[in-house]
Amino acid sequence: MEKRWVLKDPGDPALVNSLSRQINVSEIIASLLVQRGIDDYEKAKRFFRPSLADLYDPFLMKDMAAAVERVEQAIRRRESILFYGDYDVDGTTAVALMYSFFRKRYNKIGYYIPDRYNEGYGISFKGIDFASENGYSLIVALDCGIKSVEKVRYATQRNVDFIICDHHLPGDLIPEAVAVLDPKRTDCNYPFKELSGCGVGFKLLQGYCKKTGISEQELYQHLDLLAVSIASDIVPIVDENRVLAFYGLEKLNTNPSRGLKSIIRIAGIENQKIGIDDIVFKIGPRINAAGRMESGKTAVDLLCAPDDSSAFEVGALIDSCNNDRKHVDRTITHEALRMISQDNRLQHSYSTVLFNPSWHKGVVGIVASRLIETYYRPTVILTQSGDLATGSARSVQGYDLYQAIEACSDLLENFGGHMYAAGLTMKVDKVDEFKRRFEEHVSKTIIPEMLSPQIDIDASIRFENITEKFFNLLKQFQPFGPGNMSPVFIAENVHDSGFSRLVGSEKEHLKLTLIQEGNTQKFDAIAFQMAEFYKPIHYGQSFDVCFSLHENNFKDTISLQLRVKDIKLRDE
Repeated sequence: MEKRWVLKDPGDPALVNSLSRQINVSEIIASLLVQRGIDDYEKAKRFFRPSLADLYDPFLMKDMAAAVERVEQAIRRRESILFYGDYDVDGTTAVALMYSFFRKRYNKIGYYIPDRYNEGYGISFKGIDFASENGYSLIVALDCGIKSVEKVRYATQRNVDFIICDHHLPGDLIPEAVAVLDPKRTDCNYPFKELSGCGVGFKLLQGYCKKTGISEQELYQHLDLLAVSIASDIVPIVDENRVLAFYGLEKLNTNPSRGLKSIIRIAGIENQKIGIDDIVFKIGPRINAAGRMESGKTAVDLLCAPDDSSAFEVGALIDSCNNDRKHVDRTITHEALRMISQDNRLQHSYSTVLFNPSWHKGVVGIVASRLIETYYRPTVILTQSGDLATGSARSVQGYDLYQAIEACSDLLENFGGHMYAAGLTMKVDKVDEFKRRFEEHVSKTIIPEMLSPQIDIDASIRFENITEKFFNLLKQFQPFGPGNMSPVFIAENVHDSGFSRLVGSEKEHLKLTLIQEGNTQKFDAIAFQMAEFYKPIHYGQSFDVCFSLHENNFKDTISLQLRVKDIKLRDE
């Protein structure tokens, strides 16, 4: 699949030059900073030296005082408190954060994670009934609840109070809870709007510490959970999230909680420095697998494990869930790709909508994302649940998926989400009409450029500029993530030094040793899934390459490696 290369604006030359002189870095580094909104000495200092002292006052958040007061009141009165969270990584880490913090100082607490299949996302009537029937008079909802107007009203009728800690966009009405903490509320003046759900829970605990005189250092012992939530929920790693992720990763690498330590060991990454990518690809999927294949409660059981033995036991169960998940999503992806390959109309559509009543509901979102890797276009994957078709949708860069689904809302029982991801439910007999209408809307609103993957390139660079000092400065840009992605560079007119070869079990990857025209410096590179370029490169054809820079740790030897994003052969 051909990709579009788009070189970013390097930034105002005067700003770049000024910053370069102020902090004594090359203009390439200064340009990368300016692109990220870091354009003066003070901003650069905060960027390169994140400090917990820079966290915002939690009482700037709307309803924080009421939330803290209600928690204090519950503890004074010896009420039972239930921590209620969504079944994904953000929700389960948020519940684990709350439970782990309070169990050291209060014993009338519990947690509840709704069943993905029987209750669905968010607060459920069943969960409220559980609280009422088991003597819980206060529910702290985490990573959910902002649209649960009817559910909160029902809870009030059952003498159960709610504190909501959410980060999703509110609807027209705010639930009538004791407190609704959500930085995205239009009437909330909290200065940072992009906290994770676990992050909002953290702010409640921070407020509680400030009010009661508990040292915030005790709260910081749980920042590893927060780092996992930030990375897994793909929130921007800027501003307050950067500080929290930075110190959360530090905790994850030095003294992780028992549950996370178990996952790290099972994932085989205990002897390496753990970064955001390790959370996204190794830790997060295992936690998520519990909610997809079994119960999200199992994930909280692991994250709150009381001893190493139980942590390893539950960790092994979750790893088994993850292996099941991988098998199921591979099988369904293969079936879905075959359906497309056998349907000429589908192969040439502007969208993909597939329905199979036997597909596993827990992996349809993953399958939608995988299909986009082959057929780059808005994708909806549906399965059957009861008498309804339900599923997940994923989009491509720049295209508003939510708007496309909303255009078909008269066919739907329910839907929700945002520009790039959504969930939806409809009656089974509406599926064919939805396919037709969705394709019609996408075909009229998507522009041709959106149907090719785009690679955003930060800067053009020559190999002689990739020095040890340059790379050491780049490493200080970490943690990388949305809002501060690992810089992508383009190097022009490079060629194989003669040591390139195919690697991988099916020889699908390309291992390169590259030289740039006019320079003698060589760099090792790895190009995943790019075996098709081997012959022209091996026979001497020059090419342009876009890449990011990484440390490669192989047999205890650390070296600099170019991780290739794409290759464009040059005309001879």
